[in-house]
Amino acid sequence: MPISEPPQIHRLPQSKYIDSVRWLPPLSALDRLAVIAVFDSDSDSSSVETHSFTPNPATLTPQSQWVSPFRISSLKTSQSHHKPLVAAATFSGSLHILYGDSMDPAYFQSELSVPEKELHEGPISCVDVMDGGSECVSVGEDGRVNLVSLGDSELSYRRVFDSSGLVSFTAAKWASPSEFATGGYGFSLQWWDQRKRGGAVSQFKGGWSQPSTPGIVHSIDIHPSRKHTCLAGGSLGTVFAWDLRWPQQPILLSGVGAGEATHSPCESEVWEVQYDHYAKSSNVGNVSSRILPTMICSEDGILAVVEQGEEPIELLAEPCAINSFDIDRQYPSDVICSLEWESIAILTRP
Repeated sequence: MPISEPPQIHRLPQSKYIDSVRWLPPLSALDRLAVIAVFDSDSDSSSVETHSFTPNPATLTPQSQWVSPFRISSLKTSQSHHKPLVAAATFSGSLHILYGDSMDPAYFQSELSVPEKELHEGPISCVDVMDGGSECVSVGEDGRVNLVSLGDSELSYRRVFDSSGLVSFTAAKWASPSEFATGGYGFSLQWWDQRKRGGAVSQFKGGWSQPSTPGIVHSIDIHPSRKHTCLAGGSLGTVFAWDLRWPQQPILLSGVGAGEATHSPCESEVWEVQYDHYAKSSNVGNVSSRILPTMICSEDGILAVVEQGEEPIELLAEPCAINSFDIDRQYPSDVICSLEWESIAILTRP
């Protein structure tokens, strides 16, 4: 995984705490928009903002704002019927779907919501929107898994699973129009198929999780061309891949587990993982059987790319937590990160 030169790093101070950042899928090649979930501790208020991004010099210009009734716990973006879409879940359990204007995607045209206590008792840990924006999955530590159908004028939902708190879910990711994955405590992962009733069709629990420090999966990603492999990041710097073809043989990419030390760029919570479509793999042999390069961010301020059997590449090291990042699908050399100390960093890789 060679890197020719370090990325350009642009730090953009903000006046509010940044809870999450996402690129908004573009409607045209001219659209470069970022969506930011912010929290103002002085007024105890939260909002979702859109900012236009200009690369040279790197600037973010506020365009529009939607005020949230509660603090944002999970933020995702997608497209639906040629309209940009933002899904914002809250710590009070409400879900809000914001539709952008098809003519000017920087501005929110409408909002649909499910109020608190309908989907979850307590915070929504994670939401993910299916490609195409027709359905959303929500999970929570209350043990519920919900599917929300996104209509133009209303939202409807059905409960897929409810453990009544016996099992907690902390992450979720769509794999196909009928399949999705969830994660939770004990480095556990579950695979769900809507075509098959009766709960998860496959499950995994990390054998390296210790009783004194039960690991938590914070983030999941699934590669569009390798939907049988689920990527997960969580506690203790742990990043691993779960292949449904060999469901009890996880591939550890980072962290220390099962007596095997791996190349670990961090030792704290890994808050987000994403397959890195920009990084070139060092493994040119049998590519189909190897895990592709993966970008991660952590509580101890590390943004890095890890690859199976290779030394990690550190892209950013901050004195504060990096609690989220997003790789631009249109320009995968560009990465936006939220820094805990009221700042956003944008990296442009050569």
